[in-house]
Amino acid sequence: MVARRRRSIPDQTVRCDHEAPPLSLAYAWPIPKRGLLLSISALVLFFIPFFYLLFVHYPIEMNLRIPILLCVAISLCGFAATLLLIPVAARYLFTREPLVPYVGLSVLDLGLIYKAYMLTLVIFCTNSINIHAGINGLEVGQTVVISFAILIFNLMQMGASTDPDNKQAHVCSIYIGLPLMTTSLGLLAFNWYPSSVFVGDTYTYFAGMAIAVVGILGHFSETLLLFFLPQLLNFLYSCPQLFGIVPCPRHRLPRFDPQTGLLTATSDMNLVNLFLRLFGRCTEKSLCIRLLIFQALSCLFCFGLRLILAGWYK
Repeated sequence: MVARRRRSIPDQTVRCDHEAPPLSLAYAWPIPKRGLLLSISALVLFFIPFFYLLFVHYPIEMNLRIPILLCVAISLCGFAATLLLIPVAARYLFTREPLVPYVGLSVLDLGLIYKAYMLTLVIFCTNSINIHAGINGLEVGQTVVISFAILIFNLMQMGASTDPDNKQAHVCSIYIGLPLMTTSLGLLAFNWYPSSVFVGDTYTYFAGMAIAVVGILGHFSETLLLFFLPQLLNFLYSCPQLFGIVPCPRHRLPRFDPQTGLLTATSDMNLVNLFLRLFGRCTEKSLCIRLLIFQALSCLFCFGLRLILAGWYK
């Protein structure tokens, strides 16, 4: 365990006043002038040939130039936001000392247990969406539902908190969660049944990792697991097949009946087939809606549990 102890003050009472100063852009860690000059110079050196090729050298159609210009504008906003947010992260890391009143330590290293938990959380989130899949709209739909719940949770925590640093952590979480939800909604328009665009490992791994990062930045990694309750149940139910105890086919999908247009459950052990066994055969669209309703109810359960534990846990 690594810790940093506060220096004792003889013949004086140690006063722990941890009221954080209000957030502002006047940070104690200013942007390095040389680094800023280097970044801006590199940006200019990149955009000169970039715009020359885009507008002068090649006859690129205007309907292609406009979205590229919009992407340039958004990227420049991201560049400016990064310059402002890195000092925020530094200020957050180096000014918090929440353990001092309790154990006399300003930094407490929880050791390998917490690091192992965070590692397994990232691996779980990345793969859980990938294995809870197989029907039109399910992968993207569950990402939208979880992202929506996370954004609402961030706002609720910001409204209930009086700690500026805690609020800033939830703001950073929103910065990633909001684009994830909106872009996934755009993708859902094409991925909903009958799907014209199919998502694969590329999207599911990206979505799971993005949600894991959102939870870690917002400091609610435990609550994040509650939002992933259907994915957690699907993983636990699938363990015999995933670990080779029971034979596992390449694709654990329901069987489609072309005469009725309904899906029939197979012997595979996942939540998709379990719903068909519990609630009977149905169309692919109806099955996806049922699973997404279950996802939404799980998120509501998470909010209710947090409300019950408020004041006792975090």
